[in-house]
Amino acid sequence: MLEKIRRYISDKECRFMFHKRLGLYNHMPDKAFLKLAYKAHMGSELHLDHPITFNEKLQWLKLYDRKPEYTKMADKYEAKEYIADKIGAEYVIPTLGVWNKFEEIDFDKLPNQFVLKCTHDSGGLVLCKDKKDLDIEACRKKIERSLRANYYLNGREWPYKNVKPRIIAEKYMFEDNTGWLTDYKFFCFHGVPKILYVSKDKAEFPTTDFFDMDYNRLHMRMKDPNSQVPPPKPDQFETMKELAEKLSEGIPHIRVDFYYIQNRIYVGELTFYHYSGFAKIQPEEWAIKMGDWIQIH
Repeated sequence: MLEKIRRYISDKECRFMFHKRLGLYNHMPDKAFLKLAYKAHMGSELHLDHPITFNEKLQWLKLYDRKPEYTKMADKYEAKEYIADKIGAEYVIPTLGVWNKFEEIDFDKLPNQFVLKCTHDSGGLVLCKDKKDLDIEACRKKIERSLRANYYLNGREWPYKNVKPRIIAEKYMFEDNTGWLTDYKFFCFHGVPKILYVSKDKAEFPTTDFFDMDYNRLHMRMKDPNSQVPPPKPDQFETMKELAEKLSEGIPHIRVDFYYIQNRIYVGELTFYHYSGFAKIQPEEWAIKMGDWIQIH
């Protein structure tokens, strides 16, 4: 066991993650932190003076593209109003409640199925498929851990810095009998959707596939493997493109995520920095091409 721990902390990326969990980088300036994080995750130096690749430019945007409205767009509760104003309330997943503390939640008033998440974090998700099976204490621990988390410090994603930590309940969205929703994620550049990333990344065996705006499959990969059989083109693909264009207008880069359930489109979230700008892109030519699409000044 001791040898396993030694090997873990001797790996550059693992050692960085270990030190980050200890809070050793919490007071480090953003620029210095991002250079250290980029070297640990990507294995190369971060060039902020002349960024070229997609991931390098995402780090640049974290530091120098800071518009006040980004905070609202990153807030999982406030973003619903932003989305409704831009494209209409019919594309917003219904909210069942919002609270500051876990003890404020009245579970008796919630439906049998619902989703709990925090407004300022990523990953602290509770899926309730049947209230009689819900472990309230386990739910409490997960949500309160998420409430305490400072997501901004995790990757210095500036839009999250001033989001108020709250808990929201949303309608449970059901797609098929697998229980895993399909994400349709549009990489948008200056208001123009360029790549669609189709994934079931919360599934037991996650896969991802990439398509251009004519739904031609692209030979590229980021994190999870491509599927053996490409997912079919969604019926409202063209509508999704139009909505993504409206939601990304005036922004150098943002990923607009949709669900397509029972012939209806819902916005999942708005993501400024795909995997915080630390997802390796294969082949490398796509990292450069996507970087070219981000015009920085």
